[in-house]
Amino acid sequence: MTGDLDEGLLIGSLVLLVAVAAVRLSTRAGLPSLLIYLALGVALGESGLGIDFENVDLTRVLGVCALVVIIAEGGLSARWSVVRPVLPAAATLATFGVVVSVAVVGVVVHLLLDVPLQLALLYGAVLSSTDAAAVFATLRRLLVRPRLAATLEAESGINDAPAVLLVLALSVPAGSHLVWWHELLIMLYELAAGGLVGVAVGVIGAFGLRRAALPAVGLYPLAVAGLTILAYALGASVHASGFLAVYTCGVILGNARLPHRQAVLGFADGLAWLAQIGLFVLLGLLASPARLPSAVVPALVVGTVLVIAARPLSVLLSVAWFRVGWREQMFLSWAGLRGAVPIVLATIPLSAGVPDATRLFDVVFVLVVIFTVLQATSLTPVARWLRVTAPAEPTELRVETAPLDEMNAEMLQLKVPPGSHLSGMYIDELRLPQGAAVTLVLREGRGFVPQPASRLRSGDSLLIVATSDSRDAAERRLRAVSRRGRLARWYGEKGEAELH
Repeated sequence: MTGDLDEGLLIGSLVLLVAVAAVRLSTRAGLPSLLIYLALGVALGESGLGIDFENVDLTRVLGVCALVVIIAEGGLSARWSVVRPVLPAAATLATFGVVVSVAVVGVVVHLLLDVPLQLALLYGAVLSSTDAAAVFATLRRLLVRPRLAATLEAESGINDAPAVLLVLALSVPAGSHLVWWHELLIMLYELAAGGLVGVAVGVIGAFGLRRAALPAVGLYPLAVAGLTILAYALGASVHASGFLAVYTCGVILGNARLPHRQAVLGFADGLAWLAQIGLFVLLGLLASPARLPSAVVPALVVGTVLVIAARPLSVLLSVAWFRVGWREQMFLSWAGLRGAVPIVLATIPLSAGVPDATRLFDVVFVLVVIFTVLQATSLTPVARWLRVTAPAEPTELRVETAPLDEMNAEMLQLKVPPGSHLSGMYIDELRLPQGAAVTLVLREGRGFVPQPASRLRSGDSLLIVATSDSRDAAERRLRAVSRRGRLARWYGEKGEAELH
């Protein structure tokens, strides 16, 4: 027993280290890292090291757990100031657009591949959801317009919910009587209830964390992770969309100016990477390379229908009402990346015993590999061709907060970023509100207590103590000065946070 455990830990640690190193390789090559993780899983499987893994139910359960973590990280890192204006378009694309995509793929696949209509619609449902992990990882390397990137990220965070509901509905035995309006009402309830659960958990959690002085910094990331998982569990327990609850809860917590926010985001980012690695390796293990060659032609047919017809039509019918230009629509159509989510969704009919579900899984697996390479590697030139790129934004001032409970005060820590107007300013020019003061400056590894005539430099780290009442005003003043300098008030700069 101990020997098996030791061997498992050895293989697992080696896979993790290789996967972490592969991130740098994939970035240099311009390929999504998920492909390398899938290849690792296939190499460990029956045709490689000989690990025989066929537990579909376990894969589905672990896949859902991984998606919860990935979607939570996407919500935590989303900026509400950017997401809010695009939310109507993203929500329409994630709901109505999913239905359009399912209908187009289902009808065309039914006619071209002579597949039963219910199974053809199941193909469409499985492939209708863009993958949060693939979208988040790819878009953060691209300099596209913030509104466009926010639309794609919000869509990928929301559209898992309707996709799951459609897959479950279409995985019932053939001949079962489905009442469309009944299924529609269930979907609407699950989406609305999931959103409300996420809001409730996020608001209550943020209220508690901002007022709790936990004894260790590492407890804050754990508490946030626990809250997002709680949102999913509560949503699922009331038969609502757990995925939407997670994303909504993550957005609220990520924009709530939590104590030690950068530590929270760093932990969530690392946890999301671990979830991606584990999920893709597991899906690669589940695949059978001997069956995959026969799935190439159907995968090319289904993928072409999806990319050329279903996705563009769903984008057109969903976002044209929101004054989204044709260039943005074309980019939204091409950037609808598929990844782990369709493969995980394909395990649902497989575990339900749907006829030809194994074939469905193989086709989806091959499709994801081929079209992820094609789309992800071409996003940068496509964005340039469509002229939807954006100039690099100056580094935003990041303020870390730690509560000092007994003193009814808080510590603010920040580093003067390159390009900030804080560089060159004297301490007395900061004009911090009453109750806030710069107590320490760290420069080139040496700390000193600043005087009113001390001048700040780029790269300086500042420690500021502020009363709880003045903390928000101090943060806003620091951001305003960082963006506009001494004349921040003259320019009307209020220093509202743009959280990353």
